[in-house]
Amino acid sequence: MFRARRIWVTALAVLAMAGGSPGLAQAAPPSDARPTAAADDDGGLPPGWRITGGGDARQLVWRSTAPVAMGDARVDFYAGDRLLGHPTPGKDGRTYRLDLERAQVAGQLTDLHIRAGGRQLDAAGRTETPRGRSAAAAAQPPAPLPANSVDPGKPGSYRTATGEYDLDPVKLPGFPEPVEMRAVVVAPKGATGPRPLALFLHGRHSTCYKGDDVTGDWPCPAGTKPIPSYRGYLRDQQLLASQGYMTVSISANGINAQDYAAEDGGAQARSSLVRQHLARWADWAAHPASAPAVVRNAPKADLSRVLLVGHSRGGEGVNRAAMDSLYPAPAAQDGYHGPVRWHIRGTVLIGPTIFGQNPVADVPSATILPGCDGDVSDLQGEVFVDGTRSVSSGKALHSAVYVVGANHNFFNTEWTPGQAQAPSDDDFYNDPEHRDPVCSPGTATRLTANQQHKAGSTYIAAAARLFVAGDDRVRPLLDGSGKRAPSADPARVLTHAVGANRGGGFLPDGKFTVTGGRLCSAVDPDNHVACLGSGAKGASPHFAQWETEREVGRRAVALNWSAPGSAVKLRPGTPVALTGSKDLALRVIVPPNSTGTKLDVSLTDTHGKRAGLGRVRVDGLPGTGRTASYWAREVRVPLTAASRAGLDLKHVKSLELTPRSTKGQAWLMDAWGWRPGTPAVREAALPRVDIGRTTVKEGDSGVRTYQVPVQVSGQGGGQVRVYVVDPATGKTKQHLVTVRPGGHDIDVPVQVKGNTRFSYDVDNTVLVKAVRGAVIGSYRGGVTVENDDPMPTIGVTPVADRVAEGQPLKWKVTLSEAADVDIYPYFVVQPVTGGPELSTKDVDPAWLDSVSGETPDPERPLSQVKYLTLFAEVPAGKPSAEVSLPTVKDQVTEPAESVRFQLTDDNGNPQPGGPVLSGTVLDAS
Repeated sequence: MFRARRIWVTALAVLAMAGGSPGLAQAAPPSDARPTAAADDDGGLPPGWRITGGGDARQLVWRSTAPVAMGDARVDFYAGDRLLGHPTPGKDGRTYRLDLERAQVAGQLTDLHIRAGGRQLDAAGRTETPRGRSAAAAAQPPAPLPANSVDPGKPGSYRTATGEYDLDPVKLPGFPEPVEMRAVVVAPKGATGPRPLALFLHGRHSTCYKGDDVTGDWPCPAGTKPIPSYRGYLRDQQLLASQGYMTVSISANGINAQDYAAEDGGAQARSSLVRQHLARWADWAAHPASAPAVVRNAPKADLSRVLLVGHSRGGEGVNRAAMDSLYPAPAAQDGYHGPVRWHIRGTVLIGPTIFGQNPVADVPSATILPGCDGDVSDLQGEVFVDGTRSVSSGKALHSAVYVVGANHNFFNTEWTPGQAQAPSDDDFYNDPEHRDPVCSPGTATRLTANQQHKAGSTYIAAAARLFVAGDDRVRPLLDGSGKRAPSADPARVLTHAVGANRGGGFLPDGKFTVTGGRLCSAVDPDNHVACLGSGAKGASPHFAQWETEREVGRRAVALNWSAPGSAVKLRPGTPVALTGSKDLALRVIVPPNSTGTKLDVSLTDTHGKRAGLGRVRVDGLPGTGRTASYWAREVRVPLTAASRAGLDLKHVKSLELTPRSTKGQAWLMDAWGWRPGTPAVREAALPRVDIGRTTVKEGDSGVRTYQVPVQVSGQGGGQVRVYVVDPATGKTKQHLVTVRPGGHDIDVPVQVKGNTRFSYDVDNTVLVKAVRGAVIGSYRGGVTVENDDPMPTIGVTPVADRVAEGQPLKWKVTLSEAADVDIYPYFVVQPVTGGPELSTKDVDPAWLDSVSGETPDPERPLSQVKYLTLFAEVPAGKPSAEVSLPTVKDQVTEPAESVRFQLTDDNGNPQPGGPVLSGTVLDAS
């Protein structure tokens, strides 16, 4: 994985980035592989980017000048808005490599950049995001909300006992090394009867340490210690245990060290690990004498009442565990094959990833969104709320809990400086020269580590009390009712929700007509279609990008007005029923730092009767260009005025929003009939879809057709949206499919044409999302076509290898036969075998800077310039290409000087006996 220094104080000066954690780094050539090919007039790659290797080992590589902390957000390579793929991290903590599997990708490597969690990592020397520099004015936190009637953050009456267990490791599919079965247990002392169980799973973090050094190895090398990330939730466990819960926090270092190769980022592996632990707890409940001492001496766990708590990738992992417990995964990809002897009543997801955008609609959830998250900085966890709408019955509550001023790491004490055993840092990078007015330490809105952790503990306990204990009195803390838990003070915590006692939704994702406003798309490259264009300062969790350049059916309503009174009318495809509802609840986004946006709300029934409900006011969250603060506030208006006016609430035809502010912007995510209470949740019997991947050989002739492997299990029928990615362009085509267990409704054939010319592996990828009445397990798969033809051999002939200074040296690079893809032979500089050598002052300084980042001074032989290479680009179908080295004419009398470059092997080293570019430059005088 990687090896890096701890805090990287000096390195962080070049790591200010869109979301904050180390990553916005200057690109630089690597120390462990082939030198870089930088941008030049011949169309090379940008600084820090290079193509390495040959044949099937060809890779696109980027290297940062400073270590990039191991985090939870997935690292992606992009060419413009096109996702190229998910690179593999190197052991140095700086280098990322992507196998170039798609046959025609080489000619389209323009506007290369690297992203993680919505932030750009390779914006050299910048301290601002692509969306604009942070505002300079100091931000102020929102006003405190009224206190709730009960405060779940108060410790309970039980004293607690703490201990650990360490069982034999388990083997998980696709992971070479076994994964540990280690955990810390905090139990209530003196509690009688079976107690509900809360299981915690940490996220992706460094795995081993020694002094100030950290690595991502597993098992930990001799002389290093495992980083105890699983002990980072002891305060949360102690609070829950004091209230009568059994708690366990499990270690997942073995997954963190190996999930870079997993197509789903390790979600299935984490689910398997969670269920392996739950199975042990079920065994121990049935046979207490077999339990470890810490479990044996504690109250019996009640496995019918389980809460799962996951941080970052651990959040996606516990979501998958909830799914796999209801809708079993395909046996070949699952690491647990026993019976399900537990019932998951809810999940808490802290700054989670959701690469698959596949939440479990029928398991209640509370998603904590840290306003200053510098790791998963796009706050993609909002999809755990938005992505459940209309998928199932809608009875499960799905809450988003936005914590102003919280970062990603400080919810875990083992990731918190001053509290952790191992090296740790603040993931939101603070640039001393450009302090962020919301998230830099010491601002009015930024929380301290202890304040943040206390708020997290309180809202974890709130979810436990609502989902597991069924105490509806804590619901107003989670469902957008605008109450606060004093135990979380001074944190400002805001919530909104979908599900539970909401019904009759105005949901822009379906059939919907808008007049006076704009129906916009959450993800679209066209600024006129997208809800939040590229010029916005900051981002929106609601519009976090997935793996496609655009999405269908994921929408909102955009309002933009320059004078009050311009109404926006929203009309769903079928009338909405609001009978039985107390209020109309709206989720409305307004720009960060804005105040006083006022909207009048009215309804019209199918008989044409119209009733004004009242006026709502919406204020923006504190935000900057580095935060995802375009987040919907939940506001409500009573339906009493509609009832008094005789409106037919069974048949509401349209919703009307009329701005009363002078000018402004707003986005409506949805509107629902709402009433208090938390209904019982009954998990629906749904079909589950899993996309697999198969690998085939290209062959020498003929055309063969292969099917993308798809498994549909479970019960009933549902709708999913299938995206097919063109391997040549990266563009997607989508279609809606109705699926049924055992059926072959998702039919994606891939034609493979065999030949005898060299090409690269081609990755034909298919993605799938649930639309209605279905769940998605493995969301990504396809057919990979392996090249089975040898790489052409490379030869060199001189074109102009003895020239006067000021003239370019030129060589012709020839292939033994043409290939079906562009070929990039690289030649690395070597010392000459005799006589004077060409120096840094004998070549064009602009060329020298572009290919190496070096300057002519001090003058030195070219072979002493690090990372200096020449490369040829031989286009597909062509047998040869020229490569040149520009020289300069000077006034110094010099003898003839030579230069020598040698072809590199797959590892970037000079190829013994390989072709050589050699030339001599003569003095012009």
